[in-house]
Amino acid sequence: MNEEVVTLNQETKSQMTRGYIRGLKEELKKVSWPAKEELFLSTKIVVGSTFVFGFGVYLVDLVVQGSLNGLHALVYKVIG
Repeated sequence: MNEEVVTLNQETKSQMTRGYIRGLKEELKKVSWPAKEELFLSTKIVVGSTFVFGFGVYLVDLVVQGSLNGLHALVYKVIG
């Protein structure tokens, strides 16, 4: 009896997996995929934006680091 339950569960899981993959294929057919040119343009925009954002973070980091170093030097001169 226990073997029958295990076999039944395996068959049920197998059917569920096949049904899921079938449904996934059907949904992917409905997707509106971008054209090659649009994809390249979007990729360029994302890469460019990433570099600009990264450079901005770098500049903010330099300002914060400089401020903290200046504050440290000031406190060291005042306190000794």
